[in-house]
Amino acid sequence: MKVLVVEDERALKESILTYLRQEGYVCESADNFRDASLKTSDYSYVCVIVDLTLPGGNGLEIVRQLKENYPDTGIIIISAKNALDDKITGLEVGADDYLTKPFHLSELNARLKSVIRRRNFNGQKVVQAGAIKVFPDAAEASVEDSKLNLTKKEYDLLLYFIANRKRVLTKESIAEHLWGDHVDGLDSLDFVYTHIKNLRRKLQAAGGGDYIQSVYGLGYKFSC
Repeated sequence: MKVLVVEDERALKESILTYLRQEGYVCESADNFRDASLKTSDYSYVCVIVDLTLPGGNGLEIVRQLKENYPDTGIIIISAKNALDDKITGLEVGADDYLTKPFHLSELNARLKSVIRRRNFNGQKVVQAGAIKVFPDAAEASVEDSKLNLTKKEYDLLLYFIANRKRVLTKESIAEHLWGDHVDGLDSLDFVYTHIKNLRRKLQAAGGGDYIQSVYGLGYKFSC
């Protein structure tokens, strides 16, 4: 799951990125209004964590842009401002949650999981697609109660397919979701096919159907 962290305090930004990457998220970052605006215009994220006070602009404008262009994206505001007006304005503009600095990274992670579950899966703690069950909080999945032994990328891919079931996903969008900014440094996108092949094999071996369909010339579709 890909997250954007918009924060100009370098130490805090690096702490958040390190923590969330250890939790398995694909993370990108921006430390000013211009870069944040460009990233949120060009790429999609499962959630954006944004500071209100940024060099070159106001984080609330980033929230407004996200709600207009990507209404399904989760948004968590982090800010040193503890004023009630700022919190109310942020939530009214469209943010899902608001954290006042300083905060514990474990709390941010808990809020992030809650926002993602609420946004993508209507708050469900267990997401079911056919014979597949996914447990987002534990980052685990099973088929007919048989636990799947998935790599982190395979789990992320499965969740991405389920969240976008019956939509055609291009190889490029899958690669960008799994690798974020690092995808630009890859020589080819052949690894996407490898992950899909392995995921399909594990699902079928556990008793699931062949849910992942190739759409010639376009990409892949998860039908379940």
